[in-house]
Amino acid sequence: MPGLLRRLFSPRWQHSDSAVRREAAARLAFSSQREALEQLAQDPEPDVRLAALQRIEDPEHLLTMRSKGQGSRELDQHLCALLCGRIGNIDLARRQHMVETIDDPELLEVVALQGDNQQLRLSALQHIEEESLLIRQACDNSIAAVRHAAAKRITSEEGLKTLAHSARRDRHVMRDARDRLNRLRADADAIQRAKKQRESLLNTLEQHSKSTWEPLYAGRFRHLEREWNKLASLPDASQESRFQDACLRCRKVIQDHEAQEHALQTSQQQREQADQEREALVMALEDSLQALHQGETLTDQDLASLRSQKQITASRWQSLSERHLANESLRQRYDKALKTYDQIHQAYQRLYEHADALKAAIQEGNEDELTTLVIACDWPSGLPLDKRLARAVHYLHLERDLAQKEDDSETEQRIERFDTELVRLESLLDDGSFKGASRLHQRLRHLSERLPASAEAQHARLKRLGARLAELRDWRGFVAKPKREQLCQAIEALKQNTQLSERDRDHRHRQLVKEWKALGDAAASREHSERFRTASDHIRATLEEWHEHQQQERLRNLKEREALCEQLEALLEQPAAHADPDALRLIRDQARDRWHRTSPVPRDQAESIGRRFGRIRHHLQALIDRRANEIAEAKRALIEEIQTLSQAELSAEQRASRAKALQQRWRELGRAPKGEEQALWRQFRHLCDRIFADRDAKRDDKAQKTKERLEQMQALIDRLDAWQPTHSQDASFLDQALSEAQTLEPLPSGRRTEGMRKRWTGIVRARRERLERIGVAEKVNRWRQLTPLINAHLHADNAALSGHHHEDVEVPEGLDLSNALLRAHNQRNVARHHPPAESDVAERLTRLRVHLSLLAGGPVLHQEEPLRLAIQVERLNDNLGQVPERADELASVLCELLATGPVSSGLWQREVGELDRLLDSLTHLPPP
Repeated sequence: MPGLLRRLFSPRWQHSDSAVRREAAARLAFSSQREALEQLAQDPEPDVRLAALQRIEDPEHLLTMRSKGQGSRELDQHLCALLCGRIGNIDLARRQHMVETIDDPELLEVVALQGDNQQLRLSALQHIEEESLLIRQACDNSIAAVRHAAAKRITSEEGLKTLAHSARRDRHVMRDARDRLNRLRADADAIQRAKKQRESLLNTLEQHSKSTWEPLYAGRFRHLEREWNKLASLPDASQESRFQDACLRCRKVIQDHEAQEHALQTSQQQREQADQEREALVMALEDSLQALHQGETLTDQDLASLRSQKQITASRWQSLSERHLANESLRQRYDKALKTYDQIHQAYQRLYEHADALKAAIQEGNEDELTTLVIACDWPSGLPLDKRLARAVHYLHLERDLAQKEDDSETEQRIERFDTELVRLESLLDDGSFKGASRLHQRLRHLSERLPASAEAQHARLKRLGARLAELRDWRGFVAKPKREQLCQAIEALKQNTQLSERDRDHRHRQLVKEWKALGDAAASREHSERFRTASDHIRATLEEWHEHQQQERLRNLKEREALCEQLEALLEQPAAHADPDALRLIRDQARDRWHRTSPVPRDQAESIGRRFGRIRHHLQALIDRRANEIAEAKRALIEEIQTLSQAELSAEQRASRAKALQQRWRELGRAPKGEEQALWRQFRHLCDRIFADRDAKRDDKAQKTKERLEQMQALIDRLDAWQPTHSQDASFLDQALSEAQTLEPLPSGRRTEGMRKRWTGIVRARRERLERIGVAEKVNRWRQLTPLINAHLHADNAALSGHHHEDVEVPEGLDLSNALLRAHNQRNVARHHPPAESDVAERLTRLRVHLSLLAGGPVLHQEEPLRLAIQVERLNDNLGQVPERADELASVLCELLATGPVSSGLWQREVGELDRLLDSLTHLPPP
């Protein structure tokens, strides 16, 4: 009994019969019976589940149920239908937002395939990651933009291969997949080739890193490194590691060599710096000594300053010599300066020793003692006298002695010349010039015999210098004897050496002969002379053929140089009027290189041919400078022209085009003088850059404005695509969008613009059709609001046709009629007073029904086909060949229908069903 009661009083959606549960589910409301619908959505019977899910029109709730594990095939189908827009009335933005939260690839695939909007499909496509699903979308999707977007995301070789064979629906996708597949394979081949090339370069670089340094080592390394960096593909980890290791080894070899070169260069620089410092020290000491000789008197302060400078110079010279030895010339100058200083210092010491005696002799007036003391001081000639010595000389009236000596001018001049020669002899001995000193000593010995007896000092000095000459002769012999033996052994060894080339043997032979001659007669012996001469003659005999070959080569070089000079002279005699300075410079450089290659030439003709070539080079350079100056003037004119162009009232494109022409003329002119060319080019390029920058700025502005117009057009298209009109008054929004699109014209040509225009045209056409259907529906709904008025007219028509008294039908209160409907209403009232024939009324109703069928696009009877054609012809004639608006035409037909009467009840009942059906078909709107 309790089970029976429970079955009797339980809800129908819990009934045991699935048909009852299905019927109950169809009557449940989601807002108040949500739990019951959720339970029925999990019913074992598919029909019950489908009926329950059809009552749930909230996709978010369905997604929640699905996430809780309450999903089913029917739930997925219903959810896909809602998201795709096949059922329900959910706006596009909400559906797009829900699609973005779905991670089920199957649902996303269905939405991408069946969605009612392109943006919705693209949103679903963005969340699909599996390549197989993307391939299906690229092959089977009905929207081209979705197919193309899916095809772009396929990157694997297998996927592209499948897409190239399966995408037969879209040739663009197939062609793009084939092109990308070819590029992918080409890239793979290029990577493989680059890998092999990298491996080859790497092996070469590793071998290079193991070799020792040579002059081209760094250049080869840089070349290999540049070749490595030029390769497009990236190396793998092992190749990169090997490359870095090889580069490190190469750089170490280069750095070690550079360090060694730097050390040598540093040492050389230090040696040169030390020589410069030594030269500065010697010059300073020589200047100080010269300043002492040029002064009027000599003071203790001058000598003290010179002594300090000498000590500082000696200390610095010693420190520099400890690091680097001085060259021979500086050392000799330094020794000479020290010798002069020692003479001055010794003379000053002698004067200091005899200072008291000089003072006492002056006070006592002892002229003999004073003269002896002055001579004992031996003051250097040319050096200013000390004050004490000057007083003594003045006291002795040495001026009178000098006057007496002037009387014997000839003797004095001879002694002076002899003293000058003695000084020269001493200088030659100091320099070690034995030959010159020996000849000068012999001449002075003959001259000394004619000197007076008073020239004892000159005789003594000549004797001392003769002793030094004998000492130099002995020293030269001591040094020259082993040197001669060494030279004899060297030339005999050269005689026996056959491995050297003729050029090296000749060079070595000349060097040995030069060194032998440099010895002069020092330690000369017949044995050494015979040995050296015999070996030298043998070497000359062996080199005679080579010398002859060298002479012939010199003659050939001379002929080539003469031919070169003749060619250049012919060029200079008739130069081209517009010769290119670069070509002339090339001729000059090539001629100079050829001149250097044709060397040597015969010695007796080398100077004359050299002067001839020098004159030719001078004239050629003058021609180059003249042509370069002419080009410089032409380029200055171009600069003025382009400066005028930059200020001309022309468009940026026209200025840029003319600037390009001027640049072409600039390149055709050639080069101006070297220093002037760069300055002129900088000025010309600055003006050109300013013109091109102005053009680029205008282009950028135009491109930016074009891009902004495209973005605005795209935003307008998206806004119109998301807009769905609901009233006929919304047509103003469409007109406003069309006006806005007109203001954005003209759009730039291109594939994007073409696609936007196609999409815009389709959307506008769809919205116009929707507005037209809405307008028709509103007219039909307005007509149905006239049902009470139509019924009143039908009642009055029946009364009038029956012969009973009738009154004019009044417009019901609250019903607002338009002017056309009001006129039709009045015509209906008037027609009852003068009723036409029933056949005319029937024919008129038939015509109106056919007209409605034509508007609704429905079929007509075969016998009514001529009437339909006649109506179509009238429509075209009335509208001058243009199809009228459907809503306006429907309004006119409905007004005629209202004005038609009186209509009998039978006639109305026969026509009203078809009229209602046609009106219902006119109110049908497709889903948005």
